Amino acid sequence: MWQRIQTLYLAVSTVLLFILFFSDAYTVAAPDGMQYVTYLQIRKPFFAILLGILFAMTALALVTFKVRILQMRLATLAGLVALGMTGWLAYFYFTAPENVTFKWTVIFPLIVAICNFLAARGCFQDQLMVESAYRIRESRKRERRKK
Repeated sequence: MWQRIQTLYLAVSTVLLFILFFSDAYTVAAPDGMQYVTYLQIRKPFFAILLGILFAMTALALVTFKVRILQMRLATLAGLVALGMTGWLAYFYFTAPENVTFKWTVIFPLIVAICNFLAARGCFQDQLMVESAYRIRESRKRERRKK
């Protein structure tokens, strides 16, 4: 399981999503000079739901290493959801007022999307290798039968 590179990509994605769920996204500077930390999950419940779904898909893709096709599809779908979340955070970043300062954790969905797409590519390459080995094995069996 751990010797495959896509497992490492999915593990990194899962850890980043777990960290993102418990981290603050931005701070708001109040007029009185105080800065208030805001958790995006509390302000925007849709973000928490989307993050939970994304975490579940990535964790499921991590543990389904014996079913490569399902792992590849889950990783691809999770990558697309992470890209959507990145777009939503980018929109929120560009439309935010001037007194909002974002933390560096808002780039985690982009990193998760990249890792998920790399994991899907690794699953695809593994599947091609298995199919190639199966074809070679079948052609050798046919040759033995002819003799």
